[in-house]
Amino acid sequence: MSSAIDHRLEQIVARFEELQALMSSTEGAGEDFVRLSREYASLEEPVAAIRVWQDALSRRDDAQALVEDPEFRELAEGELQELKEQLPSLEHAMQLALLPKDKADEGSAILEVRPAAGGDEAGLFAAELFESYRRYAEKRGWRFEVMSLTENEVSGLKEGIATISGNGVFARFKYESGVHRVQRVPATENQGRIHTSTVTVAVLPEAEEVDVEVHDDDLRIDVYRASGAGGQHVNKTESAVRITHMPTGLVVAMQEEKSQHRNKAKAMQILRARLYEQERQRAHNDRAANRKAQVGTGDRSERIRTYNFPQNRVTDHRINLTLYKIASIMGGDFDEIVDALTHHEQMELLTETSVH
Repeated sequence: MSSAIDHRLEQIVARFEELQALMSSTEGAGEDFVRLSREYASLEEPVAAIRVWQDALSRRDDAQALVEDPEFRELAEGELQELKEQLPSLEHAMQLALLPKDKADEGSAILEVRPAAGGDEAGLFAAELFESYRRYAEKRGWRFEVMSLTENEVSGLKEGIATISGNGVFARFKYESGVHRVQRVPATENQGRIHTSTVTVAVLPEAEEVDVEVHDDDLRIDVYRASGAGGQHVNKTESAVRITHMPTGLVVAMQEEKSQHRNKAKAMQILRARLYEQERQRAHNDRAANRKAQVGTGDRSERIRTYNFPQNRVTDHRINLTLYKIASIMGGDFDEIVDALTHHEQMELLTETSVH
């Protein structure tokens, strides 16, 4: 470790201790306390990892010194060997804890699923994938609330939008953004031919009002009568809402609720999330420049993952991970894929921000 890194670690621990003192002298309410609490919480994991690593270094140095003492040499050599084996993993854990955090990771998310190439079969798979995400959210104890659901004539999905609420939702769901390809024999296929279809998924961090400032003057709000396939909430009043954000051209329409007020609130929630994601993308050069790039065009050649039903195979093309348990994954078991993608991202970040 370089002296610059040692100094950085000392600064982090010193700031953590300073925050402890400030919080103890600040009333347990109000904006100052909330701000201090958030910074304190963000440093808890890194400081714990730093202290464990530093403690191991200190014990290694003590054991090294005792090796010179004949009376304690055997005991010290045993402890020294054990500590030398532990230190690389402790250092690695500390490096992971020090990686820059995306504040959106800890929050909720808005999920959008739409069919792309493949006609009715794409719509059917979109509905299945949307349901798989619902099951995954439920398994992790998160709340999955459908905001908008539009079906096609064969019970497939034209569009599905949901909010997923809970701690750390975005961190787990963000890897789902992109084009998902399915290869299987559709129920309507008489000759057993395998069809290839695609579905686009967008996962946006849910934005608070403090995250995104939206001016009323920048909005054009249109109201109209709701209509939809299957008679979904069709009514004779102007309850549907379309909001256009003039500076960016983003448009959000909502007609799921019978109340104009609730449709407007939902549309604003989605609009804020899309604006927030645009800001995040601008701030992160390694991500797409705009939301359209995130999900691609839906062309069959673009994909992040392939679901091959005849071979019982799911392949994530970003990390060349292949699993032969498609029923389990479609049942909401995404953890193995997400864990692998998280690990891959961490390794890339460590390479970029190596402390050596």
